[in-house]
Parts: sequence; C-alpha cells; structure tokens
Amino acid sequence: MTEIAQYAAVRPQLARVGLVLGLSLVLAVSARVSVPFWPVPMTLQTLAVLTIAGLGGPRVATAAMLAYLAEGAIGLPVFAATPERGLGLAYLAGPTGGYLLGMLAAAPLVGVLARRTAGRPVALLGAMTMGSVVVYAAGAAWLASYIGAARAVALGVAPFLAGDAVKTALAAAVVLAAGRPRRA
Repeated sequence: MTEIAQYAAVRPQLARVGLVLGLSLVLAVSARVSVPFWPVPMTLQTLAVLTIAGLGGPRVATAAMLAYLAEGAIGLPVFAATPERGLGLAYLAGPTGGYLLGMLAAAPLVGVLARRTAGRPVALLGAMTMGSVVVYAAGAAWLASYIGAARAVALGVAPFLAGDAVKTALAAAVVLAAGRPRRA
C-alpha cells in the first residue's frame, strides 16, 4: 500500500477521533456554564448530551461521553465546579457521579430513539424527555446514597425540572432544524 493509500485509509478514523474529542470539549464547556446549586450544580450538560445524541447518533454520542468521562477520570478539570469540588475518580464517586453515568446511559438511548423518530417533532421531544428521565433517575439514585431519597428528589431533581424542560425542547428544536437525525 502506498503512503497516500495508507493516509486515505487512516483519514476517516482520524476524522472520527477528532469529532469525538471535539464533542467531549463541547461537553466540558457545557459543564462550565453553570449556576452553583448544592449538591448538584445546574449546567448546560443535559442540553449538550441530548443535542449530541440527536445529531450524532448512538455511537458518536456514546464515544463522546466516554471520552469526556475518561478525561475527567484522569484528572482533567472538565467537570462542573472542578477543581473546587475535586478531580478525577474522586469527583466521579461524589454526589454528581450518578448524573454523569445517567448521561452516559442516555446518550445511546436518545441516539437510537432520535433516529427512529426522525422528522416527527412530538416523538423526538418524547425521545429527548426519556433521555432526561434516565439522567435524573441515575443521578437521584446515586445522590440518595449521600443525602437520602427524599432530599435527593428535593435537591437533585425538583429545582432542575423547569430548566431541563427548556433544554430538552431546545435540543429537539436544534436536531429538527439541522434536518437530522435521518432514519437509519
């Protein structure tokens, strides 16, 4: 194989790696746009995850979330309120770790459902809402181990519902405006 042929064969993989790393940067920036709440900050991460999943599909969204979580796990200050609230695995094991794992679970789910609901706004909004529910369920369950179930719902879910409803609708609108996802 000539050098040009080798480069041409590698180029699509490099483009995918670049896309995934770029999207992990979008996730990191979305974590930095935050309103300090306790024990969970309000960020734009849900908007970013839902939009990435809707536009990129399940594989790209999952890869971007895994890259983002790996970056944070090795100590890069990509998570909300880092380094103030800790770095690396200590942060992931903290009160907000469940929300991050919920985002990882929501990414492929929304990616698949968004493809199946292509061009149908109400169905796409339902898919995005299901993703948000997954994030809340994982986050509140994890947070409950720190502060109890009732307080987890009162402090880790209820204050965020209105804002996340707007973020969910905005993510669906962006995906629809972009003309994606297309049915597989």
